[in-house]
Amino acid sequence: MKSLAAEPLEGGAVPELIAATEQTLPQQANALARARSFAEPFIAGETLDTGENSLQHADAVAGILKSMGGSEAMQAASYLVYACPHLNRPQEVITKAFGDSYAALALETNDLVRVQRQTRSAEEAGRPVDDPRLQTENVRKMLLAFSRDLRVVMLRLASRLQTLRWHAAHKSAAPPSIARESLHVFAPLANRLGIWQLKWEMEDLAFRYLEPDTYKQVARLLDEKRVEREGYVEQLRLRLQDELRRQGIEAQVQGRPKHIYSIVKKMRGKSLGFEQVFDVRALRVIVHEVRDCYAALSWVHQRFEPIASEFDDYIAKPKPNGYQSLHTVVRDEGGRPIEIQIRTQAMHEHAEHGVAAHWAYKEAGSKGYAGVSAAGEYDAKIAVLRQLLAWERDLAGAARGLFDDRIYVLTPGAAIVELPQGATPVDFAYSVHTNLGHRCRGARVDGAMVPLNTQLQNGQTVEIVTAKEGGPSRDWLNPDLGFLASSRARAKVRAWFNEQVRHETVARGRELVEKLLQREGRTAMKQVDLAAQLGFKSADDLFFVVGKDEYSLRNIETLLHPPEAPLPPDEFLLLKKSRPQEKHPKGGVLVVGVDSLMTQLARCCKPAPPDQIAGFVTRGKGVSVHRTDCSNFREMAARNGERVIEVEWGSPRGGTGPVYPVDVSIEAADRQGLLRDISEVFAKEKMNVIGVQTQTVKDTAWMTFTVEIADSARLGRVLGVVAEVSGVRSARRR
Repeated sequence: MKSLAAEPLEGGAVPELIAATEQTLPQQANALARARSFAEPFIAGETLDTGENSLQHADAVAGILKSMGGSEAMQAASYLVYACPHLNRPQEVITKAFGDSYAALALETNDLVRVQRQTRSAEEAGRPVDDPRLQTENVRKMLLAFSRDLRVVMLRLASRLQTLRWHAAHKSAAPPSIARESLHVFAPLANRLGIWQLKWEMEDLAFRYLEPDTYKQVARLLDEKRVEREGYVEQLRLRLQDELRRQGIEAQVQGRPKHIYSIVKKMRGKSLGFEQVFDVRALRVIVHEVRDCYAALSWVHQRFEPIASEFDDYIAKPKPNGYQSLHTVVRDEGGRPIEIQIRTQAMHEHAEHGVAAHWAYKEAGSKGYAGVSAAGEYDAKIAVLRQLLAWERDLAGAARGLFDDRIYVLTPGAAIVELPQGATPVDFAYSVHTNLGHRCRGARVDGAMVPLNTQLQNGQTVEIVTAKEGGPSRDWLNPDLGFLASSRARAKVRAWFNEQVRHETVARGRELVEKLLQREGRTAMKQVDLAAQLGFKSADDLFFVVGKDEYSLRNIETLLHPPEAPLPPDEFLLLKKSRPQEKHPKGGVLVVGVDSLMTQLARCCKPAPPDQIAGFVTRGKGVSVHRTDCSNFREMAARNGERVIEVEWGSPRGGTGPVYPVDVSIEAADRQGLLRDISEVFAKEKMNVIGVQTQTVKDTAWMTFTVEIADSARLGRVLGVVAEVSGVRSARRR
């Protein structure tokens, strides 16, 4: 097994990455020595959580950065990071000694360390995470979004690699949370940034601590030690490159020795046994033209024995993500399998930098390798970032803003929540759970109570204070108040209020239907059966349209009492016969042209003077008197206009005139004493209340008072007084 001591890190986009990250880190004379001398008194006697000496860890991190091509300025920053927690005013002190850039780097790195420590502590404490895969991806995003540029990420990668090396050197197992975070967060991030050697070493070390038995088993299965394998691949690379050149094919041949974790991942991803993994030894051939690809393939198949079932032409038939290359597996003189990829430089650049789906293929994990593609805004941003690193070399200016539209905060259980920039505790609550958002009444950020429209920052821990029940405030939908930045959260608030309106409308419709059934003596009838007979899917659907006055109760009456045969013509004409009209009626309703004819006030609209009225001839009950604006009357008149008869209010002769029952509908915020206060208004106005019905839905009271009046005009004035009672939202005649 290969020694895991520190070694130079090469490959990928490391030189461009280092150059770009140092754009904002000014070079200073003797910066490295000054930074070490500055930090040594604080950290020389300190140890990290792992048990490693802090100064020795900082020395090793500076060494890793140097091996990656980092300048003295970048190496100096590693010491300031570890000195920062020991300073009372770190930003002021470091700024004075080294400048703003160094201070910002040290403080942001320490903030990120704190957040990561919280997430690991939660994992070690066994707190459940709803979606571990999503949590892992959010940690990756947070690593980039948390920092103003990639300097913080580079320092964290180097520090984590040193931690794993320290455990390996001391033959101690790294904590599982450290190893898992290294394997699933740091190593894929290094891969996405093109730091291949760091990725491979970190993967092998982390896997060694997570699955020591499997690691040792695969290591034993390898027929050569890693150093020998890499030596063999290098010899094969030089040989193939030289022989292709002799054939007139200019090619760059790269060795691709597989590491233990990569082998295990391929075995699990494709359900292969170790003997079926052909690419333990692998080469990549890069040529100038497409025709050179096929020429190189032809020569390789002539020189070595090809395995026919392992050939794929992704040039003629590219993968869905645009990837192009020739893949073949051949056997050398000793029968050992060698995987060879052949592609042009343009294809190589596309595969390495052009599509996010290539990274998803490499990091497929438990999903396997079939049909995996990486789509989404995050991968697109990474692709842009890598191009900026390679092409513009100006990360500090150009890459700033790639993640400015997202922030990452923590729940009390250290789960990471992704939110839009400018998000508030209310946005956070709705992101965690819709019901949590509805019941949100307060918030603590990093332990301190804050207003609900406070804008959250990266890395903060947010705790929501809730009510047992209730809903959102309408103020949350006011953009000027700044309670919501997320369109998703705003949609949830609007949906809640829409649902409340529906509940209220359904309650109003249910009350009307139940009153009708009670009048008709059909209370035993099932409401769902009634709705079905009327063509509605549910009883609530019926109540909703009735409550909105879009469906007449007359339709229900018609269902309960099917229309009878019309009156014979002669019987109807008797009612039309003119008779001497009483000059002084006793009061009530006078049927024009007909004397002493029985009349009754319709219960659906309960008319009262001076309402405009009309009569409708019924069978056996005389004339039913309706308000002319009654929807039931309009429907009957439209169907049987010949049965409409003219009526008018009679003028009382001395004494007290008749009184008429009318219904008054009141909507109010429910509270103690509400019914008493409204009843007192009617009592003071000398209006007799002969019936009351109340219903409360979601803290809203719906009341129907039946009162006796002699003049409906006076009722309007009384309702104005009722509307002024505390909590009353509307008072109207039914």
